[in-house]
Amino acid sequence: MRIAVAGGTGVVGKHIVRVATDAGHEVLVLSRTNGVDLESGVGLNLAGVDVVVDVCGTSTTSAKRSREFFERTTSSLLRAEREAGVGHHIALSIVGAAGVPHGYYAGKALQERLVSSGEIPWTILRATQFFDFAHQVATRMGPLVVVPAIRSQPVSAADVAARLVGLVASGPVGNARDLAGPREERMVELTRAWWKKTGAPGRVVEFPLPGGFGRALRDGAILPGPDAQLTTQTFAEWLRS
Repeated sequence: MRIAVAGGTGVVGKHIVRVATDAGHEVLVLSRTNGVDLESGVGLNLAGVDVVVDVCGTSTTSAKRSREFFERTTSSLLRAEREAGVGHHIALSIVGAAGVPHGYYAGKALQERLVSSGEIPWTILRATQFFDFAHQVATRMGPLVVVPAIRSQPVSAADVAARLVGLVASGPVGNARDLAGPREERMVELTRAWWKKTGAPGRVVEFPLPGGFGRALRDGAILPGPDAQLTTQTFAEWLRS
């Protein structure tokens, strides 16, 4: 199949490109580095593409900016898919996004609604945070490294990529089973392990974010349900590798 990967140069996108290529698929990477602006649709040509896998993202904690980004990128992709006759749209979302409409999650919730109400046959895979998230959420404040209080069940980005490529072959399924790592973790502990591994200076401390979003993160609203598919690689094993 010919697969277009939106965000193919990102954390999970790079794994998708590798896994799909190894499986014999032809891969088209949709990214700014390849002349494609997903927000405006400039350079977006899906002629001959069978499946679009959308794993693009933006670095923001603003609900407004997140909604703007995912409305523009998703709309551009769906429009280009209709014009090119693409038969399957796969979107990567986040476990709990629909129930936690705050910050970045607000955009993912909107993305899910746009995809599920669109004309293109679709699949949505919700995954928990990637292992890489442990250092991405850390903020240095002088001698302190501050990490939000988050209960999560993180997963390897490579495992998420493998599942997405598997969904390419299965055809549109609507809402796929959620994907999560093998066990619940506290983000502050993962960040401490990361900091120790890299030898970075600073004391890692946990900080409870205020408001409804912070409460959802620490109360388990983004943990997977009992029907989720669980992977086997732990954060400790990933960090060692």
